[in-house]
Amino acid sequence: MASRHVGRADGPAPAPGTATADLHAHTLRSDGVLEPAALVRQAADVGIRLFAIADHDNLAAYRELRAPGAAPLPAGLELVPAVEINSITRGLGLEISEGELHILGIGVDPDDEAFEAALVQQRGARRIRFAEAVAKLREIGKPIDDQLAAMDLAADGALGRPTLGRAMMAAGYVESVDEAFRVWIGHGRPGYVARTGLDPIGAIRAIRAAGGLPSLAHFAEAPDRIGLLRDLIAEGLGGLETNHRSFTPETRAAMTRVATNLHMVATGGSDYHGDDGPYAATHALLVMPEGLVAKARTAIAATTWGQRTEFAAGSDAA
Repeated sequence: MASRHVGRADGPAPAPGTATADLHAHTLRSDGVLEPAALVRQAADVGIRLFAIADHDNLAAYRELRAPGAAPLPAGLELVPAVEINSITRGLGLEISEGELHILGIGVDPDDEAFEAALVQQRGARRIRFAEAVAKLREIGKPIDDQLAAMDLAADGALGRPTLGRAMMAAGYVESVDEAFRVWIGHGRPGYVARTGLDPIGAIRAIRAAGGLPSLAHFAEAPDRIGLLRDLIAEGLGGLETNHRSFTPETRAAMTRVATNLHMVATGGSDYHGDDGPYAATHALLVMPEGLVAKARTAIAATTWGQRTEFAAGSDAA
């Protein structure tokens, strides 16, 4: 997860954000800290009008918020079904950091049974990995069993390493989730357990089969990996997250050039999880030009979900 390696920004608090869209955020249904309803309220309060909860391997938050009888969404906010799949590159000879490429599935059909079956398998692999990591931490003298027992893990359908990091904080081993990743549970650290699951092509094909837009998330190496991008585009990759909240202006510009030259849909998001404070603090770091938002909206309108709903394309749709 890229946000774990970015860390909290130093210096004074950032100015309030201006982005009206966020196509990559997380709730307590995967590895975030907020309930879905709380997150959409916070997003709406700072001006978000186009919002995609992209929990890992999980569409539960979207279904919960759109279920019959659920409370209405905040006025003016459009919620898009999305998911993030941590695809495995280990063994493919791609030399990718941590052996993973994260693929966002934006505008997937939340009622697609085959896609949900694939996500069920992904979540099952997550639970196995989680248990193995807990055991490994126990073996190296950093047990977190008591801390996990005090957490409401039933609310998290896609257990991941941020939960391990929060338990390590509660146990007093680290001062932040970022520190837990850097020292104990990140790639190559003593408590790391390799992931299993879909590879990038499998993830892209599953998202396409569910009618969604596959977008490569927070891959700052994209300008130097054009050959890889072309290979993934040939398999159905359609978008590139050019505007992740951690990117510098120079990185955003380079990523945008890549997306433009390869005719990819530029997407962007906060990648909010909640460990560094309320949504507004992370939103303040997100840059999303309205031109990008309009084009992303058009691409979402072309998805299976977009076509069967009243979702509207165009910059004036919000």
